[in-house]
Amino acid sequence: MALHKITLTVNGSSERVDVPSNMTLLQMLRERLVLTGAKNGCAAGECGACTVMITWPEAKYGEPVNSCMVLAVEADGAEIVTVEGLAHDGRLDPLQQAIIEQGGVQCGFCTPGILISARALLDRTQGAHPSEFEIRDALIGNLCRCTGYLRIIDAVKQAADATAGGA
Repeated sequence: MALHKITLTVNGSSERVDVPSNMTLLQMLRERLVLTGAKNGCAAGECGACTVMITWPEAKYGEPVNSCMVLAVEADGAEIVTVEGLAHDGRLDPLQQAIIEQGGVQCGFCTPGILISARALLDRTQGAHPSEFEIRDALIGNLCRCTGYLRIIDAVKQAADATAGGA
């Protein structure tokens, strides 16, 4: 199978990767770049465990996508943020801190995808406080079998407060 050389930015780092035509973005992240935060839950775009944020070259904001449903070659030229890219300078993202403080993690399998979907929402709302409906809508593609979502929603609200306060 022919390889395609793609260039993309992953968590702020420019990457050049040779990928076959049929390799998913999830496979490329996990197997070629050894970024294992995004999980292979269903391989059908249903669970959200593989969610990453993609900012296409013409887009203003990143959008959460199921990386199991995107071919790696389609991400050529895009900017990708995985859960590994949320923390900066050894400090957790306010969402990561809030989900810990609110007890929004149990088994943790879904947590990376939830964090990415919630970060995309907070980036779009730019310091505004999303309503519970907006939070639930942003997380609709992320299945969690353990938490019941209430603590996750509380964590997103807490992170919105922290972000608005300059944290």
